Amino acid sequence: MPKRTRRRSKKAGLAPGTLVHIGKEKTFQAKISIIDYNESRLQEKEVQTIEECLPFKDGPTVTWINIDGVHDLEIIEKIGKHFNLHALTLEDIVNTEQRPKLEDFPEYLFVVMKMLFWDDKTHGIETEQVSLVLGRDFVISFQEEKERDVFNPVRERIRKESTKIRKMGADYLVYSLIDAVVDSYFSILEHVGEWIEDIEEVLVSAPRTETMHAIHGLRKEMILLRKSVWPLREVVIHNALYNAA
Repeated sequence: MPKRTRRRSKKAGLAPGTLVHIGKEKTFQAKISIIDYNESRLQEKEVQTIEECLPFKDGPTVTWINIDGVHDLEIIEKIGKHFNLHALTLEDIVNTEQRPKLEDFPEYLFVVMKMLFWDDKTHGIETEQVSLVLGRDFVISFQEEKERDVFNPVRERIRKESTKIRKMGADYLVYSLIDAVVDSYFSILEHVGEWIEDIEEVLVSAPRTETMHAIHGLRKEMILLRKSVWPLREVVIHNALYNAA
């Protein structure tokens, strides 16, 4: 039986909205971090429980809550309860096989994207799902891995005073996070371009059986890249219109 079928069979017969983690098995303890800011103040901290996030929920500042570890269903359930997230949103967060999309709920926007990373050892693309919830004055990001993302440039801009992001609201923070993900795609394209050039040199000089395997591998990576990038255009267009409104 294919591995994909085995993973999905865990949800067979369960009610819609039932939380079942679908993806690579993780064992690390989930990490919760908070960056709370406005133009004149900044607070950055790690917390152990979702309850420690609640004082920041309805404050006058912008609050970014980041959760590394969507396999921890207890944490996902609690943050869903305290921030009034729809059950189907929570189900999508813990199912890491989602395609990029944007959904508009009455109290928040929900965004799913794929972060891409280049593996120099395998000459391949690694993917990680990231989900974003945009509320009135807060953003919650959900990631599969611990302390691996493309958001450090955004964090650094927040830490500096008098930057545009410090003067803007939660919607601009989501725009910045999406922009960071899209920017990282260009780095992936550079790696793929170099890989193509290497294959072309081998084809011209000394084609071998291994070259055909490399071409097959390249084709698979290009399909993966297309599946990750192409649906994101709708998210980017919607986000641009939302910020322009």
